[in-house]
Amino acid sequence: MVSKTRTRAEQKLDTRDRVRDAAWELFTTVGFDRTTTKQIAERAGVAAGTVFVHASDKDDLLFLVMHDRLAATVEARFAKIPEAPLLEQLMYLFEGFFRMYAEHPAVAAAFVRRLPGADGPNAQRCNAVTWAFFARLGALIAAAQERGEVARDVDPVQCAQNAFALYFMALLGWLGGFATLETALEPGLRNALALQIRGMRPVP
Repeated sequence: MVSKTRTRAEQKLDTRDRVRDAAWELFTTVGFDRTTTKQIAERAGVAAGTVFVHASDKDDLLFLVMHDRLAATVEARFAKIPEAPLLEQLMYLFEGFFRMYAEHPAVAAAFVRRLPGADGPNAQRCNAVTWAFFARLGALIAAAQERGEVARDVDPVQCAQNAFALYFMALLGWLGGFATLETALEPGLRNALALQIRGMRPVP
């Protein structure tokens, strides 16, 4: 019984991966708006209804393909976070997301437009990555408090959310065509984060 259960779980995971990979291939070649769930099912070699075992709708398929990329970017960046002032650490983290989204900006734009307010299972997984990121970012800011870069009386998680909001505005500016990727980062995001950090410094 255990063996059969494990085999079914493995088969379900394999099918999920095929659906995810098919969706990603079509979103990045045909485009998100022009891709249909029927095309994804055909590319994955599964029945049309099987797609909806792994995502509630086409938007949720987009969140399925983006979740692993988001999670991988978070882990990769935190694994190599530099021993540097807080501003440089924040820039290193957020630049990772910009570089990841820059691989396929049209897909990134569709993702950023649709995730807020979405409640499908894969949207929830993406949101869980974001909330976990806030906690890790808060720990980074708490470490900056220990170094004397940030005042002791500020809430690290609130500061993390403020920093993320500045990053998100810079991201929207780039995806909306109001800035290049490079200028969105430098000087755009860097200056905004520097101003935020200045307001968080201990009072002499």
